[in-house]
Amino acid sequence: MPDVKIDYPATEQVTLGAHDTDGTDFFVDCTRISVVVPDSEIDAWLAAYDSDNQYSPSAADSRVIARAVLDALKKHQGG
Repeated sequence: MPDVKIDYPATEQVTLGAHDTDGTDFFVDCTRISVVVPDSEIDAWLAAYDSDNQYSPSAADSRVIARAVLDALKKHQGG
């Protein structure tokens, strides 16, 4: 199970111009949420992920990651 932390004080509304992981540029008004992956967890996260497998990462790991991000978004929106 991944250890996921959110740097909540760094969550902010921004206008962002950046590069996506596939190299494409994007520009968007957005909420930036800092997801923190401890260095000690990186190897385990990557070992559990296969970018060629549509079912990777596992549903349980995906849920942990998604809930951390969505909890931060909900808190930021006042929920």
